[in-house]
Amino acid sequence: MTGIDVDREQDAPVVTVTVVYHSVHGHTRVLAEHLAAGVRLVPGARVHLAEIRPEDVTAGRWHDAEVLALIGRSDAIVFGSPTLMGSVSAVFKAFMEAAFTPFTTQAWKDKLAGGFTMSASQSGDKLAVLEQLAVFAAQMGMQWIGVGDMPGNNWSGGSRDDVNRLGSWLGLMSQSHADLGPEQAGSRGDLITAERYGERIARLAQRWVNAVPYDTSRMTEHEARALSASLREAEDVPAAMAGA
Repeated sequence: MTGIDVDREQDAPVVTVTVVYHSVHGHTRVLAEHLAAGVRLVPGARVHLAEIRPEDVTAGRWHDAEVLALIGRSDAIVFGSPTLMGSVSAVFKAFMEAAFTPFTTQAWKDKLAGGFTMSASQSGDKLAVLEQLAVFAAQMGMQWIGVGDMPGNNWSGGSRDDVNRLGSWLGLMSQSHADLGPEQAGSRGDLITAERYGERIARLAQRWVNAVPYDTSRMTEHEARALSASLREAEDVPAAMAGA
């Protein structure tokens, strides 16, 4: 298990967010790291990355007492798995089944939850994975948080670098080319969407746990397209300066 504690200098009350994920080739791990970066933007938010590892699965049963203890003391948990054959990975499914013990005591009830997934195909039936994760969270008595961004790349001026370019709201979706390594995971828009999702979860955790006032951020589809365009322009500026 890898853990990251973030102590903020501000006097904000503390919330703990844990990102629990399995990654086969490293692409899903990159998404988890960017989601964690978004959590760090919120005063008082501490974030942990907990990787579900194949070596912790024995005879089909997953066990890592440290990860379970970490989840038990977390306010929000974000679940992540690659989409493999239209489902969560076998390793992550072993983790889900191991949650039967906290299920019997409703130990995770009313913790906040979210989910994310990665596949090589544009669709790949990623929605099926997010539905699996959401049903799992519901069975654990958790409160689910979806993506709050408008869709991107749904018009002639859009691109794969738009925020929420796959138009997913149940949870975070990302796509990586199968022949590229994790250093090319997702698109710039996917990673920004991951950060925004992590920040959203952390801010809602502050509201849910500590009654911190929360101002809902809203934008029209036109404003969302302008945001994506400004992000692309910001990306192009260094390249243009380098060629000058």
